[in-house]
Amino acid sequence: MSSKLIIKLNSFQADNQFDLSLSQAFDFLQPTLIPPFPLTIPNPHDYAQLNMAILYGILTQPHLAITHIKHLHAKVTDGYALFVSLLLKVGSELYLNLVDSAKMQMLWVTKQMVDVFAVGFDGLLVCLLRQVVGGEFSHGNLWLCSELVNVFLSRWDLLLEEEPMVLTYALYVFLRLLADHWRVSGIGNLDALKKLEICFCVKMLKDRFDLCLAIGRDLIRLLQDLVSVPEFESIWKDIVLNPKELNTPGFSNISQIYSSRTSSRYFLLRITPEMETQLRFLLTHVKFGSQKRYQVWFANKFLSCPERETLIIDIVRFICCGHHPTNEILQSEIIPRWAVIGWLLSCCQNNNIQGNVRLSLFYDWLFFDERVDNIMNIEPGMLLMVCSIPKYIDMTHSLLEFLFLLVENYDVDHRDVITRGVLSSFNILVQKGVVHSLNVLISCNELSPVIKEKLLRFLSFSNGGVPKEVLTLKRKSTSAITGNSSVPNSVETFLSGSKKPRLSAPVLNLSDVSLLESPTPLPEGKLTEALENTAHVDDYLPVSNDALRISSL
Repeated sequence: MSSKLIIKLNSFQADNQFDLSLSQAFDFLQPTLIPPFPLTIPNPHDYAQLNMAILYGILTQPHLAITHIKHLHAKVTDGYALFVSLLLKVGSELYLNLVDSAKMQMLWVTKQMVDVFAVGFDGLLVCLLRQVVGGEFSHGNLWLCSELVNVFLSRWDLLLEEEPMVLTYALYVFLRLLADHWRVSGIGNLDALKKLEICFCVKMLKDRFDLCLAIGRDLIRLLQDLVSVPEFESIWKDIVLNPKELNTPGFSNISQIYSSRTSSRYFLLRITPEMETQLRFLLTHVKFGSQKRYQVWFANKFLSCPERETLIIDIVRFICCGHHPTNEILQSEIIPRWAVIGWLLSCCQNNNIQGNVRLSLFYDWLFFDERVDNIMNIEPGMLLMVCSIPKYIDMTHSLLEFLFLLVENYDVDHRDVITRGVLSSFNILVQKGVVHSLNVLISCNELSPVIKEKLLRFLSFSNGGVPKEVLTLKRKSTSAITGNSSVPNSVETFLSGSKKPRLSAPVLNLSDVSLLESPTPLPEGKLTEALENTAHVDDYLPVSNDALRISSL
């Protein structure tokens, strides 16, 4: 059966059951979808069928869309909750395969739902924001991004009054996308899109900085990639030097942002629903040592061109902070998070992107406070350094060197805050038994003496000597590590002076080639063509060492 709604890749592809149910409801009720409309009040089953029929009509009959939406307005009894839930299902499951006209209608009807304050319209906007793919410059992807920016700008007052938090989700997405778009020129309407993104982001940061603070510390991580954009210069100046100019009572210092942990819901925003499904499958069902074909498929699907490499930044942030395995998985043979991150790092060819990926891995280390932060956010970085010994000692070396570079240079004015955060990270990782002790690093013969000396000196910073409990501590229960590990896999997750001026708080140059080169450089060409020459995840196996005990792995 041919579909008017979605594109089939081949004749052997099975019919999508949701698409089929929508079309069947439309075919059955089509005679009743033209004026005059029946005046009877439908029962729950008929009401559901009517909503499905109207939705299908709107998506497949653009010339009758206004008639269909008037019909919906006349019959709605639940604040549009059912209709919006159907739209969410289309957005999450069918959007990628929708015909172009249906995608246009999807945006049109979304605007209609926002205008009538439909129940759950904020979740619908979030759903569409997740469909904008980072590092992709196709016409369809740029069109969707442009349409969504226009929605947020044209309905600013309405959104601010009804669902202000959705504006922070949009800010997170467009700041991240702008960093990718700003580096590229000469593509279609990209310049016009960049102006729209800048307009929205600057408006949010200048007019409602109090809302922006809800993003937490990752707001600074995103802004640091935009220091070269002229429109953001005054914003950096106000954040760093003139916080009162931001008209946000209670905000007086950038360290207040550093101390605020970013919710995992923001990291989901830069992972498409399909990508999230595949990553969660890999991290919950695939055994360690059997994942190579899944890696290759994932890379072919999502990382098939150099521009897509920027997605690795968001994937690593999601793995660290958005997917926390249960104790059962930690104690099983399922591939651990640190191993997947190790593979992703080995896939990076661009030095600047590789630096940002490492920053994503270590960002919560810099400001870790066990009172507000989750140890599972910093666990992958520790285990990747330890489990790379001795076979991939270059990985351990480069990660430690990068961590010390962050401590010394990320924000010189707040080096004490960062030092305290990293010390707290090391301490809690040993206390909770993520690693048996730090002797595995300090006593590693393969590790550079310079790095070991830096580590010893750093650990001695706080009290004049290396804490004995950090060097050696008995392993504690894994349950003390994980806490609440449930992470919803749906859009519902979102609904629940005298100083010399320094305009960018993070001063680290992430493209420093001497520090950020990959231990195993990839050959030229597409990422997937180089997979066979990279250090695959199945090579990352914990070594047998009495000084090392990794909890539950």
